Amino acid sequence: MSSPVPAGSGTPRAAILGVSLKLYLGHDATLDWCRSVSDIAARAPAVGDGRLDLVVLPALTALSAAAEILRPAGVAIGGQDLWTEDRGPFTGEVSGADLAAIGCTFVEVGHAERRRIFAESDALVREKLVAAARNGLTPILCVGEERRGTEREAAGECIGQLTAALVGRGGDGPRPHDLVVAYEPIWAIGAAEAAPPDHVAPVCVAMKGWLADWADGARVRVIYGGAAREGIVSSLGASVDGLFLGRFAHDPERLGRVIGELSA
Repeated sequence: MSSPVPAGSGTPRAAILGVSLKLYLGHDATLDWCRSVSDIAARAPAVGDGRLDLVVLPALTALSAAAEILRPAGVAIGGQDLWTEDRGPFTGEVSGADLAAIGCTFVEVGHAERRRIFAESDALVREKLVAAARNGLTPILCVGEERRGTEREAAGECIGQLTAALVGRGGDGPRPHDLVVAYEPIWAIGAAEAAPPDHVAPVCVAMKGWLADWADGARVRVIYGGAAREGIVSSLGASVDGLFLGRFAHDPERLGRVIGELSA
């Protein structure tokens, strides 16, 4: 994969590989997985020298323990969600301030499951982005169309989601200085195969064009998720700055192969 040039930057930046464990693995299994990934990352030159940002989003209850295992190998940690406020009567929610305090540097915002299962609106996603920026967390903002259509239709829907999240009303406050946009077509999440490269590439290129106007000095990277796996990187080339993996990465050896592809 060629050195990615994110929107808003004339300088090559690190590729990024994110892994969300969602709620698939139990606590002990999560920590065992983290130990294996730590060993792989420690042997990966691109992780050590900063050419590849490897980011793991474990379940909330494993965050602190996972950070202790992964940080020495140069692996970043992030939360899978955060609330709009840092303190207050918000039973069961997680504070961005607390995520930052335990060593998180990333946080996922606006995943399709949060929108579908918990009815998160565009306004709420925007408020969460503000909370992330306020606490110095890099948001991984998820966007994607619900049904497969043309690349033009998909790009339009995704740019609409970006507009609502990044310039829409509500959630006044600081904007992210570092942003990762994860293109995850909803119809591809959990599917047997990733979306075709000839669909993904033009959508990501269109979003990069829009983000270049929005960036105003911010570092922005666009990655692909949705049944992402090894082998897809070479076909997407410079249209993406990395990948966002799900269950495929539960096998550390497979994750290691993707690390190798993104490092090449």
